[in-house]
Amino acid sequence: MKDTALVVVDMLYDFIDGTMACGHAEEAVAESLRFIDKMTSEKLQGPEVIQPRFPILFVCDHHPADHCSFAAQGGPWPPHCVQGTRGAEVHDALKPYVSEEFTFYKGYRSDKEQYSGFEGINEAGQSLWDVLDMMEIRRVYVCGIATEYCVRQTSEDLKSHGFEVVVLRDALGWVDGKGHEEALAAMEAEGIRLA
Repeated sequence: MKDTALVVVDMLYDFIDGTMACGHAEEAVAESLRFIDKMTSEKLQGPEVIQPRFPILFVCDHHPADHCSFAAQGGPWPPHCVQGTRGAEVHDALKPYVSEEFTFYKGYRSDKEQYSGFEGINEAGQSLWDVLDMMEIRRVYVCGIATEYCVRQTSEDLKSHGFEVVVLRDALGWVDGKGHEEALAAMEAEGIRLA
């Protein structure tokens, strides 16, 4: 497992039960936890952090209140994942796996939309690509919300940069069921594995 990582995309409350609640979101969180449990040989339980045997990286929308994607600014979406709100927080069940160095924020500038987690940066200013490359990761499992947007673009960017990408189809949430299925088919045609 030393060359393997899990990337969790936007499992944030606004996409689960908030302003942009997506289909299958709670089930996606539960399935992600099942996958982590299955892939973790030993849990070292401290007061707050559980150490799995492979890195888990989180990609998070992190918008200012006047983000260009919001309807009030002419964008297509209602306000969501605004910095400092509950809606921008990772689901509580996944928080034990969250660490600062492995959390990557996207959409943090008012004037730029970012669907792909590949563009996200951590608090140290490192990109998702930087960290995966430093750890010599070759295979990346991906789960998250929403299939048609951030999951797909993150997966495609990972694939185009030479990673073996495996999307966990039961650990996905979606905006629209038909769009979800179309995105899965498109990713599979591009050489992204579905598991």
